Amino acid sequence: MSSGGGSQLAQHPELAVLTAAEMRRVEQVAFTRGLPSFEAMRRAGQAVADLIARRWLLGAVDRIIVLCGPGNNGGDGFIAAAALRASGYAVQVQGVALTAARSPDATKAAAGWGDAIAPLNAKGLAGLGPRTIVVDALFGIGLARPLGGDALGVTEAVDRSGAAVVAVDVPSGIDADSGAILGGAMRADVTIAFGWVKRGHLLLPAAANCGELIVADVGFTPADLAAAPVSCWRNAPALWRDAYPLPRPDDHKYRRGHALIAGGAVMTGAARLAARSARRVGLGMLTLAAPHSAWPIYAQDLVGAIVRPVADGAAILALAADPRVSALLVGSGLEPDRATADLVRGAMALGRPMVIDGGGLTALAQHGRIDGGHNGGRADGGRADIVLTPHEGEFARLFPDLADGLAGRAPKVERARAAAARSGCIMVLKGADTVVAAPDGRAILSDLAPATLATAGSGDVLAGAVAGLLGLGLAPLPAAAMAVWLHGQAARGFGLGLIAEDLPDRLPRALAAALLQKAENSAY
Repeated sequence: MSSGGGSQLAQHPELAVLTAAEMRRVEQVAFTRGLPSFEAMRRAGQAVADLIARRWLLGAVDRIIVLCGPGNNGGDGFIAAAALRASGYAVQVQGVALTAARSPDATKAAAGWGDAIAPLNAKGLAGLGPRTIVVDALFGIGLARPLGGDALGVTEAVDRSGAAVVAVDVPSGIDADSGAILGGAMRADVTIAFGWVKRGHLLLPAAANCGELIVADVGFTPADLAAAPVSCWRNAPALWRDAYPLPRPDDHKYRRGHALIAGGAVMTGAARLAARSARRVGLGMLTLAAPHSAWPIYAQDLVGAIVRPVADGAAILALAADPRVSALLVGSGLEPDRATADLVRGAMALGRPMVIDGGGLTALAQHGRIDGGHNGGRADGGRADIVLTPHEGEFARLFPDLADGLAGRAPKVERARAAAARSGCIMVLKGADTVVAAPDGRAILSDLAPATLATAGSGDVLAGAVAGLLGLGLAPLPAAAMAVWLHGQAARGFGLGLIAEDLPDRLPRALAAALLQKAENSAY
């Protein structure tokens, strides 16, 4: 995933993230080349049964209830039910009535069950509890309308019961493309997806309903993806590991990159967190430009960095113009005023890879936009080596017509892509389901980050990590994706009480986990 971009991403088809329509096109290619459609269904149902058999021993389960819908998702459920019964589990099936509209494969799967099919009804779920497993094979990725009637009643009854839930492809009631909840949705402990992850698996609010996400092979191949030119990927080290420069014996601090961060006079913690984070991802050298009044605070804290006292934005830009400076971060802890907006624009003019965060984003929204002149704002231009890191509130100020309110009801991937295209910059639209988008339409979706990251200063740590990786020479898209992954990984396992100050010192462990395979093959 170099600055060239797409070809490196294409080398990792296993990390593709598809829409429902893309998945259907892939299926048709696979069936045309010779994969029997019923064989794919058989493998899907068997994968569900195998998962349950691995995780729940016979003696730990009183009964398994399989909820089967009218389509191919229901067919997967019938096959799983038959396989589980053959393994000795007590299995019951609830399903919608058989109709002529059922696909031939689903009809064949239902016939293979060969036993009673109770009507879909919440009353038939009495007595569910922790020793019951519910297999949700109702609607899958094709649902386009809100759940209602018996399906909604069953979903609500299962959610209240405490039973373990295994979702087939996606929990029923979620939009597989946007991650929206359609009236109500099953809450799964485990979701087993087929072939590839779908966007709704990774986007809120639906992602919170998926539980653990497992991808099963049902006979599709990477070549089948040619039917759906991939533009979204799941964030993982394989995407960007090779772009990271491991230390070499002849390295020196300037070869390991030199980032400059602009510090504020009041919110001094933001730039200090960012500085520590930038250095913890492997940056060789860091300069922090601090107002004279706050210089002692920064200098005492950042003992391994260069802290320069500055009088104004012009002095910061003079430091940033040093040809040895390889990346900039402007905005963390700065006031969102006209002076900050001028500083951001001046820094952009230097042509360095750059992160704009916090007060820098709000200053641009209020005093000179970076959105191509839409909504009455002035176009400041944009470059694909600039990374914008807004949370939803900052995004709404920068791109009010794209935000659709703070709730972000418009699909997040589309909003991030549109903002990236409009601004010409890499967009990191933050949240538990952060989306990284490039102006050319590529997008990288992350697994849900730990909820403990909802703490003041966490975003400054992320911005610093991006700046540090840019300073090391990573292209902006992999730098942003890598920083998001490291940020989430640093928080995992810490538990309650996590504060932003804990995160930078946990980044080296996350870095080691990401780069272990590469390091084993190097002199490092």
